[in-house]
Amino acid sequence: MALTVTLVSAEAEVWSGEASLVVAKTVEGEIGFMAGHEPVLAILAEGQVRITQPGGEKIVANAQDGFLSMEGDELTIVAGNAALA
Repeated sequence: MALTVTLVSAEAEVWSGEASLVVAKTVEGEIGFMAGHEPVLAILAEGQVRITQPGGEKIVANAQDGFLSMEGDELTIVAGNAALA
């Protein structure tokens, strides 16, 4: 089972697709998301968003100033500034 992920910045969509695991930094610390995770709304801290796709490919983005929302099997990360590393 995969997680649908959307990462957007103030200017554009940075990345979207399916993931088996996403790790992001919030103001309360790092948090990992997989399909079936409970709903979460958190403030994004400056740091890396690490995305592991179902095939094992890893994508890293630098993000800051925003929030993330997990609902169902959909994770949305909205950052004031984000770019693929």
